[in-house]
Amino acid sequence: MNNEQREHWSAAEASTAVARLIHEIERVMHGKSEVVRKSVVCLLARGHLLIEDVPGVGKTLLAQALARSVAAEFRRIQFTSDLLPGDLTGISIPDLSEAGAPPRFRFQPGPLFANLVLADEINRASPKTQSALLEAMSENTISVDGVSHRLPDPFFVLATQNPLEHHGTHPLPESQLDRFLMRLSLGYPDREHELRVLAKDPSVHVLPQLKATLDLDALRGIQTATENVKVDGSLLAYLLNLIDATRLHEGLSLGASTRGALALRRAAQASALIDGRDYCIPEDIRDLAVDVLSHRVAVHLRGGLAPEAEEPRWIVQEIVDRVAIPL
Repeated sequence: MNNEQREHWSAAEASTAVARLIHEIERVMHGKSEVVRKSVVCLLARGHLLIEDVPGVGKTLLAQALARSVAAEFRRIQFTSDLLPGDLTGISIPDLSEAGAPPRFRFQPGPLFANLVLADEINRASPKTQSALLEAMSENTISVDGVSHRLPDPFFVLATQNPLEHHGTHPLPESQLDRFLMRLSLGYPDREHELRVLAKDPSVHVLPQLKATLDLDALRGIQTATENVKVDGSLLAYLLNLIDATRLHEGLSLGASTRGALALRRAAQASALIDGRDYCIPEDIRDLAVDVLSHRVAVHLRGGLAPEAEEPRWIVQEIVDRVAIPL
């Protein structure tokens, strides 16, 4: 049965389809299997992904490969200091088609109206423009002039940001960070895979040849199957133990939110489905906790000095190592 005809996906069927998707993306993302898998976890869990890294390591290439492999409508938005909220959401413009009649206004959709949106260098935009994404990422809607407009389904934001010490960047507020299911870093490739990139640039020679392994109907079906993956009560208790530990940790001034707990559950369900299971195991939660929670916590200032960039990850990892998993 082809993708368009299938309404209900078993865990085995979904796992096979997602494996093809991951393989296609890895054709251009050499040596980044873990990042590719976690990106697909975000997509299946109906979450959004933030990638923080230096320019030139493949963040845009990953977004383009995802869009091509899912046959999704793709838009890239370059965030700059002069970008306005209306440049993202769209605007109401006068319709002058009827001569002599009072002008009526019609909505001109902005670039957020796509299935996969690459918000490139999101932290170069002003906080006001960054906040225009909040409603889109949490409600899948856009409000312009008091009218709500539904975004496409699926709707996935892959945002990139440069390290905050780079010139012209604005830190994302906690409310914005909380909308991202995960924050990842690509990092530099190892020597072997960088030699492969130098020998044959994947963005030139491979990306145009990528084939869509899933259509949008299939993706929606697999996302529904992800939501139906079972999470035992003992695993939910384990998950909440991790969340509570972030709220009680002496080194943290802000613990993970309830939205963070929901995000970790959804990510664990997606990971289980990728592995062909219709139920979660403790490792599904444990192995994703740092990527899902570390950008949702805040470290106490010491002597007025800002914490090191990686300190939230270190603390969450320490919590994960300490909290006992259910037997």
